[in-house]
Amino acid sequence: MSEHISNLVESKLKKIKEEKNVFDTGKVIRLKDYIIEVSGLENVAYYEKVTIREKGMGYVNEIKENSVIVAVVKEDKPIEIGDTVNTTGERFRAIFAEEALGRVTDLFGIDLLTGRAFEKFKYIDIERPTVPIMDRTPVNRPMMTGIAGIDLIYPIGRGQRQLIIGDKKTGKTQIALDTIVNQGQIMKEKSNQNDIICIYIAVGKTKKEIKSIYNELLRRNALSYTMIVAATNDDKTTVQSLIPYVGLSIAEEYMMQKKDVVVVIDDLKAHAQSYREISLISNKAPGREAYPADIFFLHSRLLEKGCQHKCGGSITILPIVETKGGDITDYISTNIISITDGQIVLSEKQFKKGQIPAINYGVSVSRLGGAVQTEDMKKLGSGIRRELLSYLETKEVYELANMDEMSPELREKMRKGKLIEQALRQNKFSPLTQDEIKERFKMLGEDAK
Repeated sequence: MSEHISNLVESKLKKIKEEKNVFDTGKVIRLKDYIIEVSGLENVAYYEKVTIREKGMGYVNEIKENSVIVAVVKEDKPIEIGDTVNTTGERFRAIFAEEALGRVTDLFGIDLLTGRAFEKFKYIDIERPTVPIMDRTPVNRPMMTGIAGIDLIYPIGRGQRQLIIGDKKTGKTQIALDTIVNQGQIMKEKSNQNDIICIYIAVGKTKKEIKSIYNELLRRNALSYTMIVAATNDDKTTVQSLIPYVGLSIAEEYMMQKKDVVVVIDDLKAHAQSYREISLISNKAPGREAYPADIFFLHSRLLEKGCQHKCGGSITILPIVETKGGDITDYISTNIISITDGQIVLSEKQFKKGQIPAINYGVSVSRLGGAVQTEDMKKLGSGIRRELLSYLETKEVYELANMDEMSPELREKMRKGKLIEQALRQNKFSPLTQDEIKERFKMLGEDAK
């Protein structure tokens, strides 16, 4: 910390000598919650960091003809009209510390468990230029979740963007946590403790929820390779809107170190709502469902960070979206479905029936499918999937029918389907290896051929 302070002092002195320490000063002329309008900042840049003297900090969100709009991210004292606003000549950036691995960190490099700032840190851009297409390679390596219903039927590859979508309390976050825990099992099998990093991004969660997730991962020794990047519901909406980009910037740091990164964003519906709130307060023209016109771009430029890089590292993104009444056709859901490479749809009906995980196999999709599976898993999975979907379609019609009145072929079909459905049931935090999945479904797969 002392080294950082001395470097900071030297930098300030150098700027004074070079006469680069003179910045614009403006006044707050309008105030609405965490959005302020400032006049007098003639040479300010978009996304530049500004300080509200002794009261807070923000960044330039919009530049108008005679004023600028500033989004406040930190407020130590109540801001009032007439307060002085100073430019800094610096782009607004986040703070990243590698020692935050195994901890809960925020946008400002604070350890949320202790309330202290990390000592060794560096500034990172909140949003970086997208990885060019020429630097990307095909996604063809499996990213094992340890969940049989996903790894066998709707597989995910390293570098893929797979949406997890469903109603409240259907197990969306649990699938993500199971995946994180399973990455530790994979590293044990490979005897390599450094090639996988997991980042859980919490958007607008309560401190109690984040602490619960932290404790679950701690109990299962998953924190040695996992970082929780959080903006709680107590944080300003502006901070909540930026936190997914910060998490992905951190992921890019690790990817360029040739690591495979798994990023969970929980959840993008809350992120969209925070951005809508900021836009409405900023007087942006509302569109469908009062979301601004650039809401699709907001998520597309975020999710396109997921890729397999030519350096060998990758970023796999598992965004979570909460629906109401099982409706996956609402505005935000359809936007994100069109951006991602598939979706795992969770059903409240299946959950209440005791089918855990409560995956709706008839609606879920993986657009990469067998391209990210080994040959034996691909062969087994195609047979199981075909048999299961045929059974689910038949079950809708014959579920209440008398088995004795069915034809022998139909009875056999129903019997096999039930066996597959039961085999897909899996308790939380009980990941299966590829060999265990093959063993569990081997006989069923042979019957399905």
